[in-house]
Amino acid sequence: MSDAVATAPRRNSSGFNMARIVFDWGPPALTFVIVAVLWQLVAINNPYVLPTLDAIGNSLASDPGMYWANLLVTCQEVVIGAGAGIICGFLLAVAMSELPIVEKAVMPLIVVIMVTPVVAIAPALVVAFGFGMLPKYIVTGLVVFFPMLVNSLAGLRDVDQKALDVFKTLHASRWEIFRDLRLPGCMPFVFAGLRIAMPLAVVGAAVAEFVAAGQQAGLGSLVTIAAAQANLPVTWASIALLCLLGVLLVSLLALLRKRLLWWSDEDVIGR
Repeated sequence: MSDAVATAPRRNSSGFNMARIVFDWGPPALTFVIVAVLWQLVAINNPYVLPTLDAIGNSLASDPGMYWANLLVTCQEVVIGAGAGIICGFLLAVAMSELPIVEKAVMPLIVVIMVTPVVAIAPALVVAFGFGMLPKYIVTGLVVFFPMLVNSLAGLRDVDQKALDVFKTLHASRWEIFRDLRLPGCMPFVFAGLRIAMPLAVVGAAVAEFVAAGQQAGLGSLVTIAAAQANLPVTWASIALLCLLGVLLVSLLALLRKRLLWWSDEDVIGR
């Protein structure tokens, strides 16, 4: 009897966990199933509009080396281009928060650059920097730069005034205030900016491959070539890999945030 009593909470806990899993994953799984069924119906009745899901899968399975090589090129553009844009955006936000004159001098120029369509900038970058990878890195970096700058700047300025008064009372230096107060406090905002920047990085890399002439490599270039040849399975298989890359980056970012910012408020802006 004591064994039955001891095992009862385990059954309840297991049932609760299973219900939680179903509640969390059931609705999105059902949505994907519905979309897949609708996609298949449209593809069967309109073969020149959409390829069937099995045709996309066969395309991926028939030449995985081609997709893998192009995926690596796109990943390289995301890592280098977006990484540079994220670092530059954060460093400029630090400079603006510490020196207001920098914001007054630079922000109008940044706004002008950000409202300029990236497809208009890319050809000029090719003329300036050649047909290599550098123009694609720059385009990818520009796409993620502004959201990273804005979110980081908001976080650096969102300081608890009472804590700041305590630091000033203790005669803390500007560096100590930044290191011990502003930097930890802005991290939720930085991750909010990263959450926006990561999907945009994939979009930026693909757009750079669309519009920046030169090396025909990367999933964006593969989409362009396959679409020109009316090869729908390759086109949509490449698009699916781009989507998968974006989801993977966002998921890794969520795991990293959970590990590093376990203390953060769940209601922070951008969550």
